[in-house]
Amino acid sequence: MAGAAGGDRAARVWAAARRLHRDLLPLRFAAPVTHVYDPLGYAAEAHRAYVRRYAGTRKRVVFLGMNPGPFGMAQTGVPFGEVGLVRDWLGIETRIGRPEGEHPRRPVQGFACTRSEVSGARLWGTIAERFGTPERFFAAHYVANYCPLLFLEESGRNRTPDKLPSAEREALFAACDRHLRAVVSCLEPEWVVGIGGFAAGRARATFGEGGPRIAEVLHPSPASPLANRGWAPLVEQQLRALGLCRD
Repeated sequence: MAGAAGGDRAARVWAAARRLHRDLLPLRFAAPVTHVYDPLGYAAEAHRAYVRRYAGTRKRVVFLGMNPGPFGMAQTGVPFGEVGLVRDWLGIETRIGRPEGEHPRRPVQGFACTRSEVSGARLWGTIAERFGTPERFFAAHYVANYCPLLFLEESGRNRTPDKLPSAEREALFAACDRHLRAVVSCLEPEWVVGIGGFAAGRARATFGEGGPRIAEVLHPSPASPLANRGWAPLVEQQLRALGLCRD
C-alpha cells in the first residue's frame, strides 16, 4: 500500500466518506424499513471534524463497527458517538442537521440529545479510561463503521443491515466494501478488528487472505448478556490474546 502524508491521509478518508454518501443516495429499502438516516449527509460537518482530527496518521488497528445507533452516530456523526464522550473527550461539537423523513420516535437532536448510547458509552468510555487522551489512542488506532446508515422500522425499532433482504444487501454491501477498502488503503493498518461478528465477517469477505489481519471482539451492545456482565474486561482479554493490548 502506498504511504500518505498526514493531511493527505485524512483528506483521502474524508473523500472516501463523501463517495460512500453519494453511492448510497439512490438506494431504496422496503418494509419493514420505513426510515433511513445517513449521518454522512446531515451530520457531515461533525464526521469531517472526526476524520480531520483523528485520521491523519497510519494506524496499527482499525476497529470496525456495524452501523449507527439512534443515540450515537445518528446524533453526532461519529462512530459509536455517544454525545457526552464525543463532546467532552473527543472534543467535537458541531451543528447537526436533520435527516429527511425523520421518524417521530427517533428525532435527531444532535448534541442536545440527552439519551445515552450504551454501546458508545462502553466503547469510548473504556478507551478514554485506558488511554487518557484521544491523541494517545489515535496515534495507532481508529474507529470506523462498516455501514453509515441507520434503518428504522415503523415502531422505531432498529433493523440491522444483516436483516435486510438479499437484493437490498447486495447493493449496500458493494458500496460499503468499497469504502472499507479505501479506508484501509489510506490508514494502512496491520489489523481490522470487527466489533461484533457482523463487522468481522464483512471485513473477511472484503479482504479475504490478501489484506490486513482480521479479528473479532465482543460487541458492547446492551442486547448482549455477555457484554452486560462486564464488556471491558472481556474485550481486554480478547485483545491481549491477539497481542493488541499491552500494559
